[in-house]
Amino acid sequence: MTDFKGFHTAVLTLPEAEEQGIKFRMRDAGCNTDPAGYTRPINFTARPVDFETYRHAFETVSWHLKRGDTYLINLTFATALQTSLGLPEIFELSHAPFKLLFGDHFTVFSPEPFIRIENGMIRSNPMKGTIDAGIPDAEARLLGDRKEFFEHNTIVDLIRNDLAMIASDIKVERFRYIERIRTNSRDLLQMSSEISGKLPAGFMEHFGESIFKLLPAGSVSGAPKERTVQIIDEAEADGRGFYTGIFGYFNGRDFSSAVMIRFIEKADGVLRFRSGGGITALSDCRSEYDELIAKVYVPLV
Repeated sequence: MTDFKGFHTAVLTLPEAEEQGIKFRMRDAGCNTDPAGYTRPINFTARPVDFETYRHAFETVSWHLKRGDTYLINLTFATALQTSLGLPEIFELSHAPFKLLFGDHFTVFSPEPFIRIENGMIRSNPMKGTIDAGIPDAEARLLGDRKEFFEHNTIVDLIRNDLAMIASDIKVERFRYIERIRTNSRDLLQMSSEISGKLPAGFMEHFGESIFKLLPAGSVSGAPKERTVQIIDEAEADGRGFYTGIFGYFNGRDFSSAVMIRFIEKADGVLRFRSGGGITALSDCRSEYDELIAKVYVPLV
């Protein structure tokens, strides 16, 4: 597990993780969860950042976009939560392919893989493009949206270049496919692509060094990556910490990992849900603000 900038990293065996109150679920690995036993009513109220605060940050990144300092930047904010659920209960009840509970500090229920390594191949599935599934013709609207098209293409190209630093024969195996995500308030449609590459012989001898070359994850930073991260520091209200970092599981042969989005943290006794979205020169401030709020959800079982 590593934070957004790769400054704070933890590498633990499974017994060590258990001793520290860390639980995870990653496809077919990790601890079992049993949401069926929860019968109490669930309250979930969000208090997002006000629009004027968001607009100020949006204008900051828009200025840099117009200058050409960045072509795509992920802008995020924290939303205060009031809920009858604690972090362990959210971890148990949420339905997602990648879940993490880090003691009483934060929990993650992420739909987005970072990289997957199997049989000498590396794959990444960046997610870019979200729409309320209840909107008429939602899938066609998402696929036909000009801003979303360019944003998704930029991220696919960035991930292709990232993987090319450590692998060869880079291919886009699936382009702009749609998945449905069920949440406590509404269903969302999410657009992803799959990029693959062939790893060189002896890759595992440089495993850690190679993984850090790919950080931070392109889908939650932007392009060009180094300059965009500097602009994120300027525009966002506080540091991200482990939000939008990555966590993964290595079984001695294969490696699976996820981007830490759909992230709830506890700070000074208050729960905060971190969310955001990609901003380009074609972005509309109100639409991006609405997307930030739409992503404040728990995919409850």
